[in-house]
Amino acid sequence: MLDRFSEKVAIVTGAAGGIGAAIARRLADEGAQVVLADFDEARLEQAVREMDDTAGSVTSHRVDVTDENQVNELVDTAAERFGGLDVLVNNAGITRDNLLFQMTSEEWDSVLDVNLKSVFLCARAAQRVMVEAKSGKIVSLSSRSALGNRGQSNYAASKAGIQGLTATIAQELGPFGINANAVAPGFVATDMTDETARRLGKDPKEFREGAAKLIPLRRVATPEDIAGVVSFLASNDARHITGQTLFVTGGQR
Repeated sequence: MLDRFSEKVAIVTGAAGGIGAAIARRLADEGAQVVLADFDEARLEQAVREMDDTAGSVTSHRVDVTDENQVNELVDTAAERFGGLDVLVNNAGITRDNLLFQMTSEEWDSVLDVNLKSVFLCARAAQRVMVEAKSGKIVSLSSRSALGNRGQSNYAASKAGIQGLTATIAQELGPFGINANAVAPGFVATDMTDETARRLGKDPKEFREGAAKLIPLRRVATPEDIAGVVSFLASNDARHITGQTLFVTGGQR
């Protein structure tokens, strides 16, 4: 395993499972001190226990990423404890799928708050530390659904918003040595997509197989596939890449 993040400090939101946990492990495997941030304290503690074999170190911090004060506390605590903040990965996200005419205001607001507002809050908090250090990497998780996806007007809007927000952050923070990029996965085999399958009355395994048939590589992504891309964008190997959204879809358009 590479050692690109030795002595680096990273925060990963939505890190209790799925893509977030895979990203946290990848950064820790490469030597980072990683703060796993999530709302689910029990799953956070389990995730930390499962990463005790990494080259770096992992700690947990329970946070509601839609709460400005809690987000500021998360960043301040990490920076004070470890002496700075080098990487922020905005991964926290939820779905509340529904067709437009059935979607409630609560379903709309909750998804926009968790998926998009949290990126703004976390990036704004992190930039205070990163600007002072004249260095930093911000990587946010968008989605192929940003291009539009039936039954996901709230989710699609939030993920499209991340792309515009990322491009703007890159312009504003670039002069301070800070890179901001987004990763837009296609279908990823996670508990979230399994739950989507069940909601549609389908078997998760068959749901994945059906999705794979639509992908040129004929396979769905794993969380580790996405973690590898995030790790690259968060490293100095990508030091001249900023303001971009990288689609990781196995060739699906």
